[in-house]
Amino acid sequence: GASLLLLRRDYRFQRVRFWGRLQGLRAAYYIADGRATDLAAPPQRLYSLNCVEWSLLPPATEEMIAQTAGLRGRFQGDPSYEYESSERKEDSDRIYEDDSGLFIKEETRLVATIEQIDRAVGIIPRGAFVKTPLGPVHENRNFEGLSMTEAKKLNSYFHFTEPVNLKNKTLLEKADLDPSIDFLDSLEHDIPKGSWSIQLERGGTVVILRSLLWLGLTFYHIPMTKQYGYVYFGTGEKNMDLPFML
Repeated sequence: GASLLLLRRDYRFQRVRFWGRLQGLRAAYYIADGRATDLAAPPQRLYSLNCVEWSLLPPATEEMIAQTAGLRGRFQGDPSYEYESSERKEDSDRIYEDDSGLFIKEETRLVATIEQIDRAVGIIPRGAFVKTPLGPVHENRNFEGLSMTEAKKLNSYFHFTEPVNLKNKTLLEKADLDPSIDFLDSLEHDIPKGSWSIQLERGGTVVILRSLLWLGLTFYHIPMTKQYGYVYFGTGEKNMDLPFML
């Protein structure tokens, strides 16, 4: 907790939060992310092996995600550990003069995995953030939480990432949307269908959403309050068997 406050001060973040823990075979990565004033801008992510010393992770790129897509199995817990790229494995007979692009550091895999988890299952309640006409996204000071009825529906939760489905909606479908808060994709059309479990806990006072695609991602919201958030405690492996389990 105290080390996150120091991160906020040292990196001049507007807000910093504990993102989660990714368990490797030898050690665990503790992840934090910090954001500046425009909350829609990509966060800066940091990792620590002891929750005291933090290292800034490089920004995620499409190239990193593509490079690490073929990697399977558990993380080691060592950022400098090198994986052999699938490209090199497939072409093991060739003699390479330059090995630089054929080994992938675990740190790169870590960056790509966090980004994929955030894109796929990083969520917020509808109305928590507002988009101003000029573009920047801010916390909605008028947000008082979802009602009990709304809180039980998947369409009351949004992916906090660049929308995909929204762009494909017809004008008729968009007529019911409020552009200042409905600027993101809701969870109701997530593929595969059934990739979220939604439950009421603590005597019906807390709504818990769990991702079945990225096991270990848990989101909570206390209806009628501003309290919500998500955290990831897992191995960083996507549940590839999900379509067969539904």
